[in-house]
Amino acid sequence: MIEILSRSSGPVLGFRMTGKLHDEDYKKFVPEVDAVISAHEKVRLLGCFEDFHGWDLHALWDDTKFAATHFNKIDRIALVGEKKWEEWMAMVCKPFTLAKVKYFDAGEIDAAWAWVEEEG
Repeated sequence: MIEILSRSSGPVLGFRMTGKLHDEDYKKFVPEVDAVISAHEKVRLLGCFEDFHGWDLHALWDDTKFAATHFNKIDRIALVGEKKWEEWMAMVCKPFTLAKVKYFDAGEIDAAWAWVEEEG
């Protein structure tokens, strides 16, 4: 499931990913991102992984399409997680985006928000 976080505002969109992601999650998430891009030209994303179990095959394809169509529309990506593989995933996604990407441990959520919200 992808849930938009209430702290989201302006060009910053925070979201929580839990469980296993499916195509339906992307059908709700992508229009939210596109609305922010439409209003602000670029978006800054904060993705918080909680009890995350990855993607089903269709959602993995959705994620790949999202990266291909949004790679130059995202300014920053803060990834917040609990597991080493989530930190590794942050490093793997860097070549697929022009955005600055930074990983934060779950206890650093406030620092992640501060980084994604700061100007410059």
